[in-house]
This record gives sequence, C-alpha cells and structure tokens, in this order.
Amino acid sequence: MAVEKSRDQDGRAAYRKLRDPGCGVPDGLTFVASCVSADLGRWFQLMETEDVTLFQRWIADWQDVVGFEVVPLREGKTTHEALAPLL
Repeated sequence: MAVEKSRDQDGRAAYRKLRDPGCGVPDGLTFVASCVSADLGRWFQLMETEDVTLFQRWIADWQDVVGFEVVPLREGKTTHEALAPLL
C-alpha cells in the first residue's frame, strides 16, 4: 500500500499531474484500489507488483507533488499459513 501526502497541502497538483501524458503507472504495477481523504490531503493506493523497482520508478515520477510512505502488505490468510508451523 502506498500512502501519499500532498506537498504544500495542494491536493489539486496531483490531479493536474495525472492529466499529463505518461504520468500513469509503469507496466507491471497494478492499481487494485484507491481512496482519498475528504480534504484531498492523502491518498491510499493498494497496488500489486512482483518487481519493487516498478514502485520506485512510480514514486520517483510523482515525488515532486506528493510524499510517499510504502507499507508492504500480505493477505491475512497467507500470513497465517506462513506462521502456522510456529503457532
């Protein structure tokens, strides 16, 4: 999950940039779901990829308008299965 915070408290800047050609996500990085806070100050992007460098490319392309916190997530079921032998 990527948590994005608008720079300079200007959420509109990200939406303006989104209109620019080539400002999407790299091939292989997939949006699963996206939510935005009511004040347009933070976005929560649930994304999937097998290649962490695609995240890095996407972040590098957008860090002029938003700051990022990336939180690696796994499904609870997958984590339970991995931990089962330890329980």
